[in-house]
Amino acid sequence: MSNSLTQLLTLYEWLIGGVLIGWILGRKLPTIVPYYLGKILYWVIVPIAIIAFLRKADLSGSIWIAPLVAWAAIFLGAGLAWMGLHWQNRIPKLNILPQSLPAQGSFLLASMVGNTGYIGFPVSLALVGPQYFGWAVFYDGLGTVIGAYGLGVALAARFGMGKQDPWQLVQVSLTNPALMSMVIGLMVRNIPVAAPIEQGLKGIAWGSVALTLVLMGMRLSQLNSWRYFQPASVSLAIKMLIVPLVLGYGLMLLGLTGSPLLVLVLQMATPPAFATLVLAEAFNLDRELAVTNLAMGSTLLLLTLPLWLFLFGQST
Repeated sequence: MSNSLTQLLTLYEWLIGGVLIGWILGRKLPTIVPYYLGKILYWVIVPIAIIAFLRKADLSGSIWIAPLVAWAAIFLGAGLAWMGLHWQNRIPKLNILPQSLPAQGSFLLASMVGNTGYIGFPVSLALVGPQYFGWAVFYDGLGTVIGAYGLGVALAARFGMGKQDPWQLVQVSLTNPALMSMVIGLMVRNIPVAAPIEQGLKGIAWGSVALTLVLMGMRLSQLNSWRYFQPASVSLAIKMLIVPLVLGYGLMLLGLTGSPLLVLVLQMATPPAFATLVLAEAFNLDRELAVTNLAMGSTLLLLTLPLWLFLFGQST
């Protein structure tokens, strides 16, 4: 247990320190800086990091469970959110969840798609280590990415009023560099390379973790919206509490334990993805609600991490 506590404190140092640095820089630097940093991370640094970490990851056993769990989490979150909207329509006096279609679309997206890349990767690496990083990569690449730009696009088109071609965003998921680097990483993971190259890949990999946290802070420094506190609280309760609890204990009953289980729970418990904001802007959903979910979810993560370690980290 003391080891888990040490890992958690180290993670908090990374999370709070990296995000705080990014928040300060976001307030001082031009708004174009996080845009270009995000592009560099998205297209270059994070794909290299995935290839590097996959070289040390254990891909044996039941790793293909990861994307299946990701889809189960997506459908469970979306289903619970839809049920909430359905029951509010039958009991209007509740008046907690959003009423307009664009706001309902943002509510649904925030309940189902998590930030399993920018946040999930650093959290899994810090609390579990690189050995089981492959589980996080499979969860993100074959689950979250396709879910966000597949099912997420369909929902955004249904609830939004945008003129964005849905098929263009579906193509984004299929050409996502994280997904492509996962395929490349699987192909080259057993090819020996010179020690300096191996060390260089390792440096880029861990550097990407720090840079992603700085980018998170820079983006959060630009978010200021709290009018939708109540509906955001409900979507975050679904996404970050109910779904990980239900599926986490369900996986335990099915016999999955140890580090793989903890990685999957941590991925399920991530805050809403930045893809929800991308879709909100593309399809004219409620951007303010999407922003509120991002800001509140990033804060809630610090409070929920000890819970997941206590419930599912005992046997890691």
